[in-house]
Amino acid sequence: MTDADAASPGPGPGAGPGPALDPAAMRKQYRVEGITEAELAATPVEQFARWFKDAAVEARLFEPNAMVVSTADAEGRPSSRTVLLKQFDEKGFVFYTNYDSRKARDLAANPHVSLLFPWHPMARQVIVRGVARRTGRDETAAYFRTRPHGSQLGAWASAQSSVIASRDGLDASYAELAARYPEGEQVPVPPHWGGFRVAPQSVEFWQGRLNRLHDRLRYVAEPDGSWRVERLSP
Repeated sequence: MTDADAASPGPGPGAGPGPALDPAAMRKQYRVEGITEAELAATPVEQFARWFKDAAVEARLFEPNAMVVSTADAEGRPSSRTVLLKQFDEKGFVFYTNYDSRKARDLAANPHVSLLFPWHPMARQVIVRGVARRTGRDETAAYFRTRPHGSQLGAWASAQSSVIASRDGLDASYAELAARYPEGEQVPVPPHWGGFRVAPQSVEFWQGRLNRLHDRLRYVAEPDGSWRVERLSP
């Protein structure tokens, strides 16, 4: 539900610029229902699977597998971007990228990473902190074969994160690849492209509650492979 003092809609089409929108006046009141320790699954991946199903099937969110991947370079300078989760199991959370991209260079220097699933319409977040390692080439190739033909070509056409002179050059590179590998012809797996698996060290489940008194339950990995659950103050 919306607070009574929520910001009013902006001007309609053709109207003047109107007053500036005030972010401090934009408020949402979150849900009454929360989450308790007794409800949690035995492992964070099992609990993630429950919430992921809620987001994808029940709430039908747009791209519920979209996550913010935050890395830091060797000097500790952070950067974040949105990436699509492609697999998860007890071994970790997997995404794919160009190994020459900024995030991959960051992870080569500093493998510690944070993943954030921002399921805003449900007033939920999941925050994963862990260590990223490259997937094997066989696993990478198996996933690459499932990608649409155009996405396979795109992995070759884009030198991800590099400065380019114009969009025209990128489109020309793609067109050349499309002529070389027409639809139905197998595209080789780029040697500079592959996956990262993030092995979780902690996973926090955040549920928005009334009056900003949110529920925050975090699984923390123990040395023996078990998980400890702790509640964080909002």
